Amino acid sequence: MRLSDFDYQLPQELIAQTPLAERSASRMLLVDPLHNGFSDRQFVEIVDFIEAGDLLVFNDTMVIPARLFGHKQSGGQIEVMVERVLDETTLLAQIRASKAPRPGTELLLEGAISCVMQAREGDLFRLHQQQRPWLELLEQYGHVPLPPYIERDDASADKDRYQTVYASKPGAVAAPTAGLHFDDAILERLQQKGVEFAHVTLHVGAGTFQPVRGEDIESHIMHAELVDVPQPVCDAIEATRERGNKVIAVGTTVVRSLETAAANGKLRPLLGESDLFIKPGYEFRIVDALLTNFHLPRSTLLILVSAFAGSRLMRQAYEHAVEQRYRFFSYGDAMFIENRAPRER
Repeated sequence: MRLSDFDYQLPQELIAQTPLAERSASRMLLVDPLHNGFSDRQFVEIVDFIEAGDLLVFNDTMVIPARLFGHKQSGGQIEVMVERVLDETTLLAQIRASKAPRPGTELLLEGAISCVMQAREGDLFRLHQQQRPWLELLEQYGHVPLPPYIERDDASADKDRYQTVYASKPGAVAAPTAGLHFDDAILERLQQKGVEFAHVTLHVGAGTFQPVRGEDIESHIMHAELVDVPQPVCDAIEATRERGNKVIAVGTTVVRSLETAAANGKLRPLLGESDLFIKPGYEFRIVDALLTNFHLPRSTLLILVSAFAGSRLMRQAYEHAVEQRYRFFSYGDAMFIENRAPRER
C-alpha cells in the first residue's frame, strides 16, 4: 500500500488545543469491523462495551518535562527535546538550532543546567552533565512536551492533564493519549464490573511524531522505543484466553508492546526495545480490541489502526468523525474498535 492511502482532510479547528474540563467527558466513536459499522457514543459508555473477565492493558509510562530552552556557548538560541534519558548524567535529545552544535560545545539550558554535547548519534545528540540526575533537573526546569500540532506554550494544567491518572514510570516524552480519557471513577466502575487490569511500559519517544517520508510504506523504518512486558502480564493474558475473554489494548503503544513480545509466535516477557511497524496484512497475535485516539494523516499510528480495523472502514470512520466534528489528536476524542478485522491480504 501507498502512504497516500492513509491521508485525509482535517480542518484545523478540529485539532484539540486544550483538554476538556473532565477527562471522561470525551466523545467516543464505536467501531465494529466484524459488522462493518460504527456509531457515536460518549466515552463513559465504554463500561457497557467491556465485559466482566475482559483484560484491559494500560501503558503506565509517565511523561517527563522533556522540553528545555537555552543557548550555546556562542550565544545561539537552542531548543532541546529529550528523546531518552540514558543514565543520571547522560541523555539523547533532538536539538533545534540555526546550526547544530559540534561535539564539545557547551550549552546552558533554562539558565541553570550546564551541559556538553558529547557526540551526535544520527539525528540525536548526546548531552552530558554532572550537576544532578537528569530526571531531577527535568522535573525542576523542564516544560511539558506538548505535541507540535498544539500551537501554544505549555501551561501549569498540562502537567496533570498530559499525563494518565495511572502513570507511574518516568521516561516518556509524549503521552499514551488513549489513556487520558480515564479518570478514577471510570476505572472503579470497570473494576466493580469485574474487568481485569494489567500494565505494560513503553516509553514513547519524540520519534512518534516523525513523518513517514516515502510513498512506499514498506521502506519506512520505525524509531525504537523502550518496552517492558513483565511475566504477570503474560500470565494475565493467558488466563483471559482460557476463560474466553478479550484482551483490550488501551492505545497503540500497548498494541506494539504486546505484539512485539509475541513476535516469535508465543507471548513471552520482554524487556528491551520495539521497532515493530504494524501495517495492513499484519497478523495480530494478542490484541482483540483497541481504544485509541484519532491520529495524524499519513502517520504510522493511522496505518496501525487501519491494519487493526480494516483500511476501508477506517477511512469511512475518519470521514464520519470529521463530518461530526470530533476533536482530534492528543487532547481529542476517542475511538473504540470492538473487534479486530479479518486479516487484509
